[in-house]
Amino acid sequence: MPSTVYIARVGDLGKVSLLDATQRLFDDAGLRECIEQDDLTAVKLHFGERGNMAFVAPIFVRRVVDRVKAHGGKPFLTDSNTLYRGSRGNAVDHTTTAIENGFGYATVGAPIVIADGMDGKEYVEVQVNGDHFETVKIGAAAVHADSIVAVTHFKGHEATGFGGVMKNLGMGLGSRAGKQQMHADFLPDVDPDKCTACGECADWCPVDAISIGEVAFTDHGICIGCGECVATCPYSAIAVDWGTDAAKMQEKIAEYAKGALRGKEGKAGFISFLLNITPDCDCWHFSGAPIVPDIGILASTDPVAIEQASLDLVSAAPALADSLKGEKGDKFRALTGVDGTAVLDHAAKLGLGSREYELRALK
Repeated sequence: MPSTVYIARVGDLGKVSLLDATQRLFDDAGLRECIEQDDLTAVKLHFGERGNMAFVAPIFVRRVVDRVKAHGGKPFLTDSNTLYRGSRGNAVDHTTTAIENGFGYATVGAPIVIADGMDGKEYVEVQVNGDHFETVKIGAAAVHADSIVAVTHFKGHEATGFGGVMKNLGMGLGSRAGKQQMHADFLPDVDPDKCTACGECADWCPVDAISIGEVAFTDHGICIGCGECVATCPYSAIAVDWGTDAAKMQEKIAEYAKGALRGKEGKAGFISFLLNITPDCDCWHFSGAPIVPDIGILASTDPVAIEQASLDLVSAAPALADSLKGEKGDKFRALTGVDGTAVLDHAAKLGLGSREYELRALK
């Protein structure tokens, strides 16, 4: 049987605001059944890097928080610290950035709890028995939560094709050590014909793996594969040199997503925002122009189905980016050269959900 994915589509709501639609989706999609009285409920989101503006707006998150409270839960906002050098690498900087980006208690109505603690070392080893990992390192606060609601901004990603629920859960709730495990097959490769030796990549590298001579040079023996240099380079001189292939990293993310959801069977809901659909991840210190018009908001209790529906909707949408005009297939693959569907295949194989879905309009 296909899973049900509910949609509040931009343009079909009449005079109903997207904020009110978020609340209605929460209940219609069955997310209220995931919350029991006094549940400590992790609202997993991306607070946005300093300088980024594409993340899900706090006013939407407030509506999710309000619904969790209405059904007896005790919500907290959470994410794990980043591997790369930016404004979210430890709990102090991470919380400060979250507040600067509008996620203070006065606005959102829930406290911020960084899942893997002050320095990214507060994690729990969770059994997953996957193809790549027997156990995964998940931020402790998320593991100890009774239930979870993943609030996801669906967008592109240079390493995985797109970033959605699986990346929000897997990469997002993996501890810093876990993130390094997932990135292990992602290595940067400098194009000497494009490189100007400006040094920006070296400035952003968290492990000093890049040296600058006539051109930049990356020591793959030191590199941890965080990908910061790929997006930082102003001349597009750094591409991906996969240790194996892009699918392996996606499969690892799916196994981490399984770990994030372990013990929360029937206690997890998913809301994906197909608004401001940018070509790059919200981890970067900038936001690219949207590649398609705003589509709407989706909700489901099946993380695989909502991910598949999101990808299909973006693929079918008219292109705004000139480079995608006339593109009829996967727009993210056309942009990045990466087939992002491996994460869906592996997640379905792991039993996280179904790629078959029925799209149902908001009641």
